[in-house]
Amino acid sequence: MKILGISGLENSVPFKQASFPSLDERDYRIAQGMDSAAALVIDGKLIAAAEQERFNGKKHTGDFPTGAIHYCLKEAGLSIHDIDEVAHGFNYAPFRADYQNAPLARKLYDEVLSKDALLRQVSRELPGFPLDRVHQVDHHLAHAASAALTSGWSECLVIVNDAMGETDAITVYKFSNGRLEKLHSVPAAASIGILYSLVTLHLGFDFNSDEYKLMGLAPYGDPARFRHFFHDAVELLPDGSIRIPILELNRTPEESQNFSATRAFLDKNLIPRRPLDLSLNSNHEDVAAAMQESLERAVMHVTEHFARQTGLRKLALAGGVALNCTANGKLIRSGLFDEVYIQPIAGDDGTALGAALHRASLSEPVPNLRFPVPLFGPRYSAREIVAALHRFNGSISWQLLPSLDQVCEQAAKLIAEGQVIAWFRGRLEYGPRALGNRSILADPAHPELRDRINAMVKKRESFRPFAPACAVEDAHRWFEVAEGAHFPYMISTVQVRPAVRQLLPAITHVNGSARLQTVSHDDNPDFHTLLQAVGKATGRQLVLNTSFNVKSQPTVNTPEEAIETFLRAGISNLFLENFHVTRASA
Repeated sequence: MKILGISGLENSVPFKQASFPSLDERDYRIAQGMDSAAALVIDGKLIAAAEQERFNGKKHTGDFPTGAIHYCLKEAGLSIHDIDEVAHGFNYAPFRADYQNAPLARKLYDEVLSKDALLRQVSRELPGFPLDRVHQVDHHLAHAASAALTSGWSECLVIVNDAMGETDAITVYKFSNGRLEKLHSVPAAASIGILYSLVTLHLGFDFNSDEYKLMGLAPYGDPARFRHFFHDAVELLPDGSIRIPILELNRTPEESQNFSATRAFLDKNLIPRRPLDLSLNSNHEDVAAAMQESLERAVMHVTEHFARQTGLRKLALAGGVALNCTANGKLIRSGLFDEVYIQPIAGDDGTALGAALHRASLSEPVPNLRFPVPLFGPRYSAREIVAALHRFNGSISWQLLPSLDQVCEQAAKLIAEGQVIAWFRGRLEYGPRALGNRSILADPAHPELRDRINAMVKKRESFRPFAPACAVEDAHRWFEVAEGAHFPYMISTVQVRPAVRQLLPAITHVNGSARLQTVSHDDNPDFHTLLQAVGKATGRQLVLNTSFNVKSQPTVNTPEEAIETFLRAGISNLFLENFHVTRASA
């Protein structure tokens, strides 16, 4: 079976813009169906996958993933007519009647949520594909399948926690022998993910985009100041559920679409929302700290309850809340489970994978192996790279190095000298993390590098931490992890060992944490070779690793994008496969 999974709701934001034309531009992100993607599964195995943003340049886009689909087909040498099914990670059909009682809701269903809307898009972008072979998969079921069917386990507890699926915010499953059994759900009106996103917006960041900024800001604050507010706001119930009464305040269509009643409550009872021209202060830091603490409290409550109820000792997670690295780290360290697996494309882009895997599992056994480092995007030939280099004649100089070892030796020398380099090699990462194929790299021992990269290269907020990538065999020297422990996805925090924190100022956050990525030869042999070369040059098989992009830009995909971004960022060296690229001499 050849199944093409897709995610996203193309009309979600345009519908909101047409229905509420006077909103602030940032309010239009309060919508479902962002992060559209495509994933091609053949005989139960993922062959290719990528987000649409990497092809149209619109970060977090919900557009129909045409570019991503064509890439997947090209990578497999197929046409759309070779595909047996298209599977979409939303299914609102069971709830159609709920949208028929008001004109705005009915219009939302018809134009955004319905299968007919999806089929119109398929007909437009994939002409000739039989529409009876387009299937919808419940959103949380797609999330759950993406975790359970890539866990490598025959049995585990699965928890999906996001803003909302069709009607739920959290769904709990038992996975056994290839099947998912739903145990419990928490409605969207009690979504800790929505509350977290609303507080993110309240602090002047973007809903459905900048939640990681709140997570990064939280360690600067004191949660005690606003702890009482969030304890009252988020009620923990005996059955493992949660309740958030302030989300129930939204009753009119306008309030429900924009959470305006909840946002007014936050203005009145928390702190006033931060205007974009107001600098962050201790009020914002303390709110962020208390919100992060509240999210962790809710996550632990749900997981503890169902760990006790089921007795299962393995946990798989997906959904946008599973991208909260701080909560993940706390959960891993809690000892509630023998093993915790967080599916690395835990957001809605991962439902493209999950929808395809779920549909595959209905007709054939899926080979359930632990998900590799998700390098499933496009790669580029030497011929394509040379063509891109020539397009920038006059702006760059380049040298072709004869081997990977010499590339790594040269890059490691520059890193050891305190240079910031861009690294473009192999297949593009699928998911939100740069894991060594589209990365900006530096030596974390240089104290000024964090501020320099934030200000000059990434053009982002100074409080945000950078993540370390470390050879797996060396990680226990620098971080409080067991020798040989694997953290391949950069999706949970660990503590930097106190004795070496002063040696690693560029990746040690204010609370001593770091969002660790371990790298083994099996994970990514080329990146591991680079880290070994860095180890010879610095004594640490360890680099600062951040995504190869600048503010508001998706991670670079093509060689042309890599060179353009290199030229407009404050970077002096680019390694484009075996080409060492520098700026042309004046």
